[in-house]
Amino acid sequence: MQTKNNQRTGAFGEEVVTQYLSANLIEIVERNWRIREGEIDIVALYPNGTFAFVEVKTRSSVAFGHPFEAINREKAHRLQRLALGWLATHGCLGCDYQIDVAAVLIAANGSHTIEYRAAVL
Repeated sequence: MQTKNNQRTGAFGEEVVTQYLSANLIEIVERNWRIREGEIDIVALYPNGTFAFVEVKTRSSVAFGHPFEAINREKAHRLQRLALGWLATHGCLGCDYQIDVAAVLIAANGSHTIEYRAAVL
């Protein structure tokens, strides 16, 4: 079933990005925060006190384009609204925040690469 495989691929990508962030001394605050409007994959806190709302895109091929290409203007606006929703519900309106994106590419042999871009929006 393709949906199950996509969920597994997405979960793998989120896990390796979580490990990447932790290895870089960035605290993981929450994962898969969900409201009616959508979901934030990872909420993280940089050592300088800035919250990062991380969108993870995982692919096993670039046949349909690079993972970053999946983030269009509409998706970017939704990420901004979700970030503000998280800040509001956690009493953090006015806190510094940024939107980060991570692309995870999984090779046929099971190895993977991570491309991380901070403060893209």
